[in-house]
Amino acid sequence: MKPSPKDVTQTLVDSTNGDPAALSTLMPLVYDELRQLAQHYLRRERPGHTLQATALVHEAYLRLVDQKEVRWQNRAHFLGIAAAAMRRILVDHARSHHAVKRGGNDCKLSLDEVAEWPAQPAVDLVALDDALISLAAVDPQKSRIVELRVFGGLTIAETAAVLDISTATVERGWRLAKLWIHRELLKGGRHDA
Repeated sequence: MKPSPKDVTQTLVDSTNGDPAALSTLMPLVYDELRQLAQHYLRRERPGHTLQATALVHEAYLRLVDQKEVRWQNRAHFLGIAAAAMRRILVDHARSHHAVKRGGNDCKLSLDEVAEWPAQPAVDLVALDDALISLAAVDPQKSRIVELRVFGGLTIAETAAVLDISTATVERGWRLAKLWIHRELLKGGRHDA
């Protein structure tokens, strides 16, 4: 039986409030969702990618439970931060791979496959990460919206809840951020023709 979002939220709140047993009960509640998220990301990776979904889930989970400063709000907040952790792991893995290969097969992410992104050629994950970092320097909220939508797989409403803003603000930020990132990727020449 799939756990309810309320069960996950309560477990996260218990963990934030210092209950040491909460973290041991959290993993079974969120494992399936984290694994689906990891599989979603890895489907977009180059063929023969060495990182497996299980390893990505476990590495992300370890990073999440080591965070002492986070005050977990709810399931969507947890998944948003999990998405950011998975993004960092995949980007670090891609950067490491690039360093070894000296620009060999880039780790590709098709923006066509991402919900609501306009039709675009394949973009490498490192280029997308660089564009998000640049966007964060100009507009951290829009960067976070993209991160939650693309890497977290969150809906507009879930993104609004995590960021504590209106859905209209998320929709507007989503549209503008997509345009900004598209421009950055074209400007950098970091896409396939």
